[in-house]
Amino acid sequence: MLRKVLCSTLVLFFSFASAAFADEVTVKNGDRINGKIVKSDGKTLVLHTDFAGDLTIDMAKITHITTDQTLHVTTKEKKTVVGTVTAAEGKFDVSTKTGSVEVPAADIVTIRSDAEEAAYQKTLHPGLLHGWTGGANAGFSLARGNSETENLALALNLVHPTEKDKITVYVSSVYTNNALASPSLVANLVQSGLEYDYNLGPRLFANASATFISNALQDLDLRSIYGGGLGVHAIKSSSTTLDLIGGLNYTHETYSDGMPVVPATVPPTLTSYGMTNRFMAATIEDDFMHKLGKTTVVTEKLDIYPGLTDSQRGQYQVALLLGTVTKINKWLGWQNQFSDIYVSNPPTGTKTNDVIVTTGLNLTFNQH
Repeated sequence: MLRKVLCSTLVLFFSFASAAFADEVTVKNGDRINGKIVKSDGKTLVLHTDFAGDLTIDMAKITHITTDQTLHVTTKEKKTVVGTVTAAEGKFDVSTKTGSVEVPAADIVTIRSDAEEAAYQKTLHPGLLHGWTGGANAGFSLARGNSETENLALALNLVHPTEKDKITVYVSSVYTNNALASPSLVANLVQSGLEYDYNLGPRLFANASATFISNALQDLDLRSIYGGGLGVHAIKSSSTTLDLIGGLNYTHETYSDGMPVVPATVPPTLTSYGMTNRFMAATIEDDFMHKLGKTTVVTEKLDIYPGLTDSQRGQYQVALLLGTVTKINKWLGWQNQFSDIYVSNPPTGTKTNDVIVTTGLNLTFNQH
């Protein structure tokens, strides 16, 4: 009997102790919810509870808040007040180390716990080796017997976002060879790029980019496109983003049809072949991302380069990237990527556009 009484007393003691060291939120119907405040965007508040995990509560339905933990309260004037909080009747009273500060609820932009604030500060200055997200996938097939084919497809997408800037790296490649066919090379196309965006304001940003394309079947040894311009965050939300970019670029491209047959007495340094183009062009670009539910992300990138110099006037190039990634678990997903590269004036005997399609398992990369 004594043992049961002692156990009950201990349970009650720890229950009261847990409540005593928890934040408390009171809503309009009179319910009081104990837990730890995680964050708020001024419209909703996330409260972590032991019995139900994270609860999202409409700020308009909250009548009273008291906290035992230190919170970081940021206002519209971008001032941050740090301390324990007591809130009622549309006012937040923050007890700081130097005294009490009153903040109207309507002026609050964000509320963060110490852990959330530390994570937020890390996004501002993550360092180049941290903060990368993205994924990579590879596919390989081999056939022997009536056919002798090898196929290799690769795709890589990495993003390094911060509050001030964003770095994007992407690569897509497909190689197919059929030893019994003539010619044996079926496809050998590689596209890669690097982009840097720097926010000049809430909507406006500066953009710099470098794109590299090689296409053996189009006799393209290498096309290098270096560009820069200004962009606008047309849509910027947690589920959808759309960036529109305009600017100028410089293109250097070299085509060849292989080394010509020349007498052995002619030094290789005197042998010339193929064609080299250098020209200025405009840049018209859009970058789109949308989250479909909790597991699938759709991305789209379109680059259009109308020629501006006399030799390229009326000519243009287009590069399109479409992709989806569907999560299977935390680190594994299924990725599909479609790429179409179009050139309005390819060398004689070659086609205007080439397509890359890759699909397969995706290894998610998330380096914080």
